[in-house]
Amino acid sequence: MTRKSKQPGGHNPLTYAERKRLKSSGYGTQSTRLSTESQLPFGHCALGLSPIEGDAVATNSGHIYSREAIVQYLLTKNGELKRQRAEYERQRVEVENRRHVWEEKNRKETEQKFVTKDQGAMSSALVVREDAAAASGGGVARGSSTSSTAKTASGNTKGKEIGQQNTLQHVSYWLTTSQPIHQKGTSGNDGDFHYAAEIEALPTPPPDRPTSPMSGEPLKLKQLIPLHLVHEESDEKKSGMSSSNINTGKVLCAVSHKTITTQPTIAIKTTGQVMLKSVYDELAKPTMTCPVTGKKFKEKDVLELIKGKSGFAASGNVVAKKYNPTLT
Repeated sequence: MTRKSKQPGGHNPLTYAERKRLKSSGYGTQSTRLSTESQLPFGHCALGLSPIEGDAVATNSGHIYSREAIVQYLLTKNGELKRQRAEYERQRVEVENRRHVWEEKNRKETEQKFVTKDQGAMSSALVVREDAAAASGGGVARGSSTSSTAKTASGNTKGKEIGQQNTLQHVSYWLTTSQPIHQKGTSGNDGDFHYAAEIEALPTPPPDRPTSPMSGEPLKLKQLIPLHLVHEESDEKKSGMSSSNINTGKVLCAVSHKTITTQPTIAIKTTGQVMLKSVYDELAKPTMTCPVTGKKFKEKDVLELIKGKSGFAASGNVVAKKYNPTLT
């Protein structure tokens, strides 16, 4: 037996046959080779994953969408964000209300402590005066001192009862009346309200605008760029078997009329024309003029579209991986 097999981590806990048997149960990293049918061809909607029926639009990230699909997506997301913002504001207002209640409670407790302390000082001074009057005044003073003594005794009795209740609460903690009361937003020890912690505990505020379904960047309806896609006639239309006005053939370059598959492609924002990058570099870029419409454009009006992919390894990332936990 080799020395490597004796090292910790020097061998796999499972054999190859065992890993193959556990593959269907999701053990370990799962990887698969993406074939051509798993790739999105150029000219298909990145949201609906189907040929575009109707107007085509693009975002600043270069992804192509069907106008109907992306508008419906934005409407749905705007409704969801509106509900999330309302829920977030409700929770924030609830925290603010608890803060106001806690501040008002503390203010009243402070006032009550001050009043109690002030009344205690006044009652002590009154007892001293009554005792002095009783010592010098005779029977009437003796009667008043008796009443003051009765008041003091009753106060001591109430103090003993409160002390017994506190002792019972600490000792007999299993009783229902002795259970601590937990209030949301306060600590269990001193009852302090931690405003910063309450705000941090709130969920993340929803964004102001919905994000793009592919790039994740904020997206507005007015940021959509209309495209004029030129399609080749499909086999059904050529044979006359299809009477639909929707052309599902491949997209052609607006200048050279070559089929666009996996080549780099350029779109001009101001005119919406789609052409191959090689054609753009040769015909449009030297004069900064659209070869189809003859309109001038600037460098910022040039948008590089996301090119289509195929099953060939050179076309892009054709291997998908899913990472799952293992024993190592």
